[in-house]
Amino acid sequence: MKALTTPFRAPTVPTVDQIMAEERASSFTKRSIKTSAKLAGLKLAVSMMDLTTLEGKDTPGKVAFLCRKALAPAEPRFAVPPCAAVCVYPNMVRHAREFLGADSPVHVAAVATGFPSGQYPLPTKLAEVRRAVADGADEIDMVIDRCAFLTGDFAKVHDEIAATKEACGPAHLKVIFETGELVTYDNVRLASQIAMEAGADFIKTSTGKVTPAATMPVTLVMLEAIRDHFFATGVRIGMKPAGGIRTSKQALAYLVMVKETLGDDWLTPDLFRFGASTLVNDVLMQIAKLVDGRYQAPDYFSLP
Repeated sequence: MKALTTPFRAPTVPTVDQIMAEERASSFTKRSIKTSAKLAGLKLAVSMMDLTTLEGKDTPGKVAFLCRKALAPAEPRFAVPPCAAVCVYPNMVRHAREFLGADSPVHVAAVATGFPSGQYPLPTKLAEVRRAVADGADEIDMVIDRCAFLTGDFAKVHDEIAATKEACGPAHLKVIFETGELVTYDNVRLASQIAMEAGADFIKTSTGKVTPAATMPVTLVMLEAIRDHFFATGVRIGMKPAGGIRTSKQALAYLVMVKETLGDDWLTPDLFRFGASTLVNDVLMQIAKLVDGRYQAPDYFSLP
């Protein structure tokens, strides 16, 4: 006789106080960070960036250029660390791996599972993940099936994340919610809990293809979910806001929020990332200003 399996039950999560979340998130933007603390924060932000190119016109040459930028974001005299990763489509993974080599400090991340829609059959999604890992991806950025989530099929969302985690093998799994399509903070909180229980190593706001993408209140809701999960299980889950973060001032505000919500343990590329395409050069311009005492023109920095 076949053993009965316990049906999936969506986790019980607290209702999010919208007013409080938005007011608290706003408070992090008002902190004043100056001189050496600002310089250290900006360099830390660079070390947490996933430089990203996700366009139909991506080529091996463009990916190699992005990898070069990630390895050496600025002139050596500025002492800027490498970026955390480059994030590319699955077909570009092997080109990124060939350029970076096996022991690079810069990881290779691949978007997968039918990015950005997630509207693909599960076998196709899993095949894409396995191929990306076989080609050299260290990290997989998957998208959840928002149709399943929004129609209340939370078991499908959970099971697809768990299956993707298994398909990742040694690669880390980042789970993208596309928070702009989840509509409410309560949905974001519930998606966070489902993803963490299903085996996510990171939870991530957005694909960058939908507006709004990352916002500070949404990120705060996800950070608080991570905090509560850690208190309950002792397991540290990473966080990646992506899309819409374009200035060094915004990046520093996010770091303040992480520090005051989760603590110093999360101020590392192992547990916090920025999905960045245009952010890096603004941060580099601010670093140059702090080191040299004057701004450099954007033309002095290569495009990411």
